[in-house]
Amino acid sequence: MALLDALTAQVTANTTVIESALTLINGFAAQLAAAGTDPAALAALQASLKSEDDKLAAAVAANTPAAPPAP
Repeated sequence: MALLDALTAQVTANTTVIESALTLINGFAAQLAAAGTDPAALAALQASLKSEDDKLAAAVAANTPAAPPAP
């Protein structure tokens, strides 16, 4: 039963992360449209995107199990 509970918790956590990523990705088009051709707004959007990319990459790395040693 503990294994099923752990699996259920992991699925819930993954679903939450995936939904958050989709919200972020789907918001890019609106943010780009809002920035228009304003160089300052585009630079701020680029910095924000880089920050979010870094957080996503860190989360993936932190939650990816290490490969088992070769036999």
